[in-house]
Amino acid sequence: MTRQDIIDYCLTYPDAYEDYPFDELPKQAGAWTVMRHRGNKKSFALIFERDGLCVNLKCEPLRADLLRQLYEGISPTYHMNKVHWNTLRAELVPAELLHELIEHSYSLTMPKKGKAGKQQP
Repeated sequence: MTRQDIIDYCLTYPDAYEDYPFDELPKQAGAWTVMRHRGNKKSFALIFERDGLCVNLKCEPLRADLLRQLYEGISPTYHMNKVHWNTLRAELVPAELLHELIEHSYSLTMPKKGKAGKQQP
């Protein structure tokens, strides 16, 4: 799975968009791609290269810990909340699991719906 494959997969989710807040030249080597919700601008996936292709994803804490124990390619996220975020090394994690965990991260960071059913930031 390539960086662009992961970006393209993330863009299949409603109101998802890609952002490059840390880099002046998007898609250059070393750039961080941040996949966000349009409704609240929250990140659900951060894609970057550091000794291989990596993806930071939000995860429910107990599940995050279990995944770290089960998969060599999943570890606490560098420079983010290590209870709620994991780093996945794309070459060490099955594509199906990566897709499942992107969906999980997307759902955890979705805009919340208010009393009238409208999305809240």
